[in-house]
Amino acid sequence: MEGERCGGGESGDLQSIFEALKSSDGAMKKVVETRVQLLSKLGDSNLSEKSDLAALLECLTTYWEDFTCLDVSQCLLNKTILNVAAKYLDSDISGCLGLFLVLGIKASTWCAKHLKMTLLSIEESQEEEHCTLFFQLLLDFFSFSAAVFSALARYPVSEDKELIVIVERFILEQLNIAKESISEVKDVLKVVQMVLDAVLRLCRVYSQAVDWELCDSGTERSSIDYEEAKSTKHVSNIIKCIIGKMCELGILAANDGGTLVTILNLSWKGVVTLLQLGKGALAANVNVPDIILTLISLASESLRRAAEAWSTRTEAISVAEAKRTFLPVKFYLINAVRISSQYPCQAFSVYREIILCVLMISNFGFCLSIEKHLKTASEVLAELLEPTYVHLLNSLLNSAQVKEELKFRILDWLFIDECNSSSSVVDPTQSYWAKSMETIFTVSCKAMTSSRILLLGRVALFLNILKCSPDLEEDVRHGIARKLGWLLDVLVDEEMYSSVLVLQVPTFYGSGQTPVLVWQPMFSSLIHSLKTFMVVVSPSPVWSEFEFFLLQNFSHPHFLCWEIVMELWCFMMRHAEIEMVKDIVDKLCSLLKSVASTQSDLTPNCPLRKMARSICKILSSATESIVDQVYSSIAGDDKLQLSLVMHTALLMEGFPLNLLSDSKKNIAIRRIITDYFGFIDCLDDKTLLDCSSGVFGLPVVAMSAALQSIEVEISDIDMKTLKFLVAIIRKYRSSMDNVMKDHCRKLLSETLGIVSNMKHLYASEAMEEVILELQNLFISGKAAASDTRLYECKPDLASFLAGLGHMEIVESDKNAKTSALWELYHMLLSERHWAFVHLAISAFGNFSQRTSCNHLWRFVPQNAALSFDLETGDEANEERFTSEFKAFLDKEIKVTVIPTSEQLGLHLKEGLILKEMAAAALKLSKVDKEAMECECESEIMKIENEKQTHKRRKLPDGINKGMEMLQHGLKVMDDGISEWQKNEFKTKEFHKQFLAHYSSLKDVIDYLAALAGCY
Repeated sequence: MEGERCGGGESGDLQSIFEALKSSDGAMKKVVETRVQLLSKLGDSNLSEKSDLAALLECLTTYWEDFTCLDVSQCLLNKTILNVAAKYLDSDISGCLGLFLVLGIKASTWCAKHLKMTLLSIEESQEEEHCTLFFQLLLDFFSFSAAVFSALARYPVSEDKELIVIVERFILEQLNIAKESISEVKDVLKVVQMVLDAVLRLCRVYSQAVDWELCDSGTERSSIDYEEAKSTKHVSNIIKCIIGKMCELGILAANDGGTLVTILNLSWKGVVTLLQLGKGALAANVNVPDIILTLISLASESLRRAAEAWSTRTEAISVAEAKRTFLPVKFYLINAVRISSQYPCQAFSVYREIILCVLMISNFGFCLSIEKHLKTASEVLAELLEPTYVHLLNSLLNSAQVKEELKFRILDWLFIDECNSSSSVVDPTQSYWAKSMETIFTVSCKAMTSSRILLLGRVALFLNILKCSPDLEEDVRHGIARKLGWLLDVLVDEEMYSSVLVLQVPTFYGSGQTPVLVWQPMFSSLIHSLKTFMVVVSPSPVWSEFEFFLLQNFSHPHFLCWEIVMELWCFMMRHAEIEMVKDIVDKLCSLLKSVASTQSDLTPNCPLRKMARSICKILSSATESIVDQVYSSIAGDDKLQLSLVMHTALLMEGFPLNLLSDSKKNIAIRRIITDYFGFIDCLDDKTLLDCSSGVFGLPVVAMSAALQSIEVEISDIDMKTLKFLVAIIRKYRSSMDNVMKDHCRKLLSETLGIVSNMKHLYASEAMEEVILELQNLFISGKAAASDTRLYECKPDLASFLAGLGHMEIVESDKNAKTSALWELYHMLLSERHWAFVHLAISAFGNFSQRTSCNHLWRFVPQNAALSFDLETGDEANEERFTSEFKAFLDKEIKVTVIPTSEQLGLHLKEGLILKEMAAAALKLSKVDKEAMECECESEIMKIENEKQTHKRRKLPDGINKGMEMLQHGLKVMDDGISEWQKNEFKTKEFHKQFLAHYSSLKDVIDYLAALAGCY
C-alpha cells in the first residue's frame, strides 16, 4: 500500500507540473524561464510507472519548439529537455522507445537548422554566449543519441511497422547531423565517436537476433515466418543506411587534411565490420562495388597528390614524410582487401578498376626508385603498400567463389599483349619511366590496355605474384604459368630490356618481425621470382605447363630472354631430382639429334648451334653423371657423320669437358686428338674440294673449341699444328678455286684459334715462319689488297696477336719477325668497323699487359681507328688514341651500378637492335615451326626404342641446279658486302636494314640446302 501511495503521489506531482506548464503565460522570455524551472522539477522526479514516463516524454516533445531560437533562453529550454529525457534512458523504457526516438528526431532536425544559423551569425558578445550554450546543447544531444542507441540494443528487434519506420528515420537523422557537425565543430568529435560506436554495437546485436537466410528471395515462402522476415529486412535496411552514411563520413574525413583521423579510422573500419555481418547476405542490398571503388579512388588520389608534389622536388624525402603519405593509402587498401575477401563476386565487377589502381602503385614505386632523392620513399612504399596491393589482387584470384574462367580473365586483362604492340624509343629522356610521375595517375581504365607507361608496373606486379605463388590456389598458378611467355615477350621491348639490366629495386628478405631491405638489380629480382614459382609448381600438375615453357624457349632468339630461361634450366639441373633431370636430358638429346638430322650446318646462328649452345649452358650446372649421359648419347657412335657433327657443335658451344668423369674425359680427349691427327695428316687437294662446306674440317674445329676448356700437352700437336698452319696459308695463296679457298679460310681461322690457346707455342722457333706467312698473306702478298674474304679470319688473327705477349720480341727495324708483327697490328688497329675496332683494341690491350716491349707505340699506326674524331671521322691524333685506349682499359675493370642517362641510352639502342633481330628470327622460324615440332615429338617418342634411318632419294635436276645457283649467288653477294663494309660508313641505317634482310635470306637458303641434302 505504501508503494501505491508513493506512486500515486508521484503521479499527482507530475500532473500538477503538467498543469503548471500548460498555464504558463506572459512574455516569451518569462515563459521559457518558467518552463525551464518546471521541467527541472520533472527531472528531479523519480518516475516508476511506464504511463508516467510516456506522459513525460510527450510533454518534453511538445515543448521542444520546431523554430530556431533567437536568444539563449530557447537553447537553455531544449538543453533542459534533453537532460530530463536522458535521465530515464537507463531505466526500463520498453513501452516508450518510440517516444524517445520521436524526441530524438525532433531534436536532430532542430539542431541541424540551428547549426547552420549559428555558423552564419555575427560574433557579438551576446551571440558568443548564445553559440557557447548551443554547442553545449549539441554535445548533450549527441550524448543523448548515443544513450538512445545503447537503449535500443537492450531490446529485441521491433516488429511494429510504425516503430520500424521511426527507428530507421532516427538513425538517418542522427548520422546526418553527425556528418554536418564534425566538419564544422571539432569539439564534437569525441561525442560523435561515441554515437558511431553505439550505432555499430546496435548493428551487431540486431545482426545476431535475425535469421539472415530469410534474405534469400529464392526460399520457399510457405515455410517462412513473415514477421521474422520483416525484422530481417528492417535490420538490413538499418545496416545499409549506416554503411552509406559511414562511407560519406569516411570520404569527408579523408579530404579533411588529416584532422579527422579518428573519424576516418572509425568510419571505414565500421563499414568493413557492418559488411561482415549477415554472412554475405547484404550483397543484394548494399552497393559493395561502389564502396570498393571509393576506397581505391581515395588511395589513388592520395598517391597522385604525392606524385605531383614530389615530381618537382629536389631534396630527399624523409622516412617520416613517406610514412605520413603512404599509411593512409595502406589503410584504404587494407579495407578494400577485407571487403573484397568477403564479397569477391561483387569485387570482380570492378576488377579493371582494382587492377588499374594496383598497376599505378606498382609503377609509382619504380618511378621513385629511379631518382636518388626519392629512394627512401620507394623503400617505404615497398614496405607498406607492396604486400597490401598484392593481397588486394589475390583477394579475387584466390577466392573459391570466383570461377576459374573469371580468374583467367583477370590475368588476361592484367598481362595483355596490346601494351607492347609497338615502340621505337631510342632516347632515354622519352622513355616511359623518365616521364613525370603524376602522368601515371592520369591513365583511365579504357586506355589501360594500350598504355605503355604502365608496362614496367605490369612486369613488377607479375614478379610479385610469382613471389607470393606459395599462397595462390592451383588454378591461379596454372593461369600464371600460361602467362610466362607474356613475360618474355614484354622483355623483348627495348625499354623493358634496358630497365631490367640497369634499374635496381628495393626488396625485403627474411621472415619474422624485422625483414631486411636490400637494393638489388631488377634482373636478379626477376630471376628470384621465377625460381620461387618454379619450386612451388614443381610437385604439382602445373609443372607440365612450366616444363613446356622451358622447352618452348630453350633457344629463344632474344639474348636477355635466353639468359633468363637458361638460369631456370641451370637451377633445375642443380636442385631437381636426378631421375627428373635424366628424363628431360634424354628429351633434349633427342631434340638435338632431330635438329642435326635436318640441318647439319654449323654457322654461328644455325638451329643446331643454338640448340647445342643451350645444352652446354645448362650442363655447366649439371652433375658428372648427367654430363656423361649427354656425351654418351651424342658422341657414342664416333663412326657416324651425324655424331661427329653434333659432337663438334657441342664443343664449339663450350661443352664442359672438364666436368666429365675421368674415364669419359680421357675418351673424349683421345677422340679429339685422333680425329685431329687423322685429318691434318690426310688433308690434300682432293679433300679440300670434295667435302661439303657445312661440315668441312670438323676435327680441326673440334680441337680449337676443346682447347678453350681443357689443356692438351702432346709435343706432336705443337709441331704438326704450326706446320699445318703454314701449309694452309700457302695453299690459300696459291689456290684459284673458290671452294678450296673457302675451306682454307675456315682451317686458317680454326688453327689460329688452336695456337692462341696453346701459349707455349709462341716460344717455338717455328713461330717466326708463321708470323712472316701471315704478314705476307694479309699485307704484302699480291692478293692481300683485293681479297675481300680474308676479313673472316681477322677475329682469330686478333686472338693470335693477343697471345704475342708470351713471346720474346726484339724491338729492332732489322728484325723481320718484329717488323711483320708491327705491320699486322697496324692493319688490325686501322680497321674502321666497330666490331673489328673492339677486337683489335681488346687484343692490343691483352698484348700490352703481358709483353716486355718498351716501345708499344711502334705497334700503333698513325691511322688507327681510335685516333680519329668520332663525329667527323677525320683528324687523326695520337693523343686521342692513347686517351681512348686508356678509357677502354678502365671500362674493362670498372663496373658501375648507378644508372646514368648514357647507360640507359646505350641499352635502349641495343635493345631496339636485339628486338629487331629477335623479330626477324621469330618470323623466319614460323616457316618450318610446325614441321619441326612434329618431327621433334616423333624423335622423343622413338629415341629409347630405335635409331632414325635416313634414306637419300634423288631430287629433280632442276632443284639441285637451282640450289647451286642460289648458293653461288650468296657467295657473290658476300664479296660485294665485304667491299661495301670497307668503303661505306655514312649509310648506317640502310646498311643495317640491308644486312638484316640479307641474313634472313641466307638462313632460308641454307635451310633449303640442308633439306635438299637430307632428301
